[in-house]
Amino acid sequence: MQLIEIKNKNKLNDFVSAQEHAEFLQSWEWGEFQEKVEGKVIRIGVEENGELIAAATLVKKSLPGDRVRRSLGVGGINYFYCPRGPIINFQSSIFNLQFFLDEIKKIADKEDAIFLRFEPKQIEIRNTKYEIRKSLDIQPSKTIVLDLSKSEEELLSAMHQKTRYNIRLAEKKGVKISEAPGNSFEEFWNLMKKTSGRDGFTSHDKDYYEKLLQTAPENFKLFFAFVRHSLGESGDKYEDKILCAGIFAFFGDTATYLFGASSDENREVMAPYLLQWELIRRAKAGGYKFYDFFGIDEKKWPGVTRFKRGFGGQEINYPGTFDVVYNRINYGIYRILRTARRLAKF
Repeated sequence: MQLIEIKNKNKLNDFVSAQEHAEFLQSWEWGEFQEKVEGKVIRIGVEENGELIAAATLVKKSLPGDRVRRSLGVGGINYFYCPRGPIINFQSSIFNLQFFLDEIKKIADKEDAIFLRFEPKQIEIRNTKYEIRKSLDIQPSKTIVLDLSKSEEELLSAMHQKTRYNIRLAEKKGVKISEAPGNSFEEFWNLMKKTSGRDGFTSHDKDYYEKLLQTAPENFKLFFAFVRHSLGESGDKYEDKILCAGIFAFFGDTATYLFGASSDENREVMAPYLLQWELIRRAKAGGYKFYDFFGIDEKKWPGVTRFKRGFGGQEINYPGTFDVVYNRINYGIYRILRTARRLAKF
């Protein structure tokens, strides 16, 4: 068994996409995006007899005080983040977690990383020589997934009655769905600003969404729901009025709903319902096996959670987020500072 650095896009994507309910957060393209918004990305794998049995994309993230420490010449302070990973071929009984963590520590020592934060899908975490602590979730630890092998009729029948009604209402009101043209990002951003202000959540910076869509347009796509309305009494001129938008990820066997935004106007036509249904239909027609709503939480997002649950599907609970501590002293200081910052917000 040996650790390798994965430098070939196809080698990584072929392995990650071969696993059921493929994880786009471990794709080569997501790593490219992270290089633009975060910095250094390291892609590693575990091979046995030349066969890849595990892979992990590690995003190097700076902690508070990193620049000060570097200016003083005492070394940086960072951590590795492995989003929804590592990806493991569970058909292989060879994978050794201790070996994997030991090898990452060697890299961490070179990169001044004091811990590894990772989000396993189904790995059993025990019997390692490192301290492993449960941490705050970064990616949602609970989601809803639709099985797209079912017929459209079966998918509709599994929905809440009100959800089906709203889909039909949006169709009756003339709502249309289309992939956004390349010059329409500003329209999405305007909707996102309105949505975050109205619903009281913190969105990413504008640059984040823009770079995501630019990095791999074949994997991350923006769709609009709109209605056509007349510009004058003569009725011979029209324009498309955008009511809502969504960014979706397409990777392996899974289509994922990432981000949504909606207008304050014409909410009565229920455009977001038709947007979801149309993307479900497109994903199914495109040969994808799963449609992932990417996160529910009754306490954090009660309205969004009710909306997503209305489409039916299977609820999945992930183990959560964990920190593998490589430097106990610096990790202890980090936790104290994090707690102090959190308390300062109240």
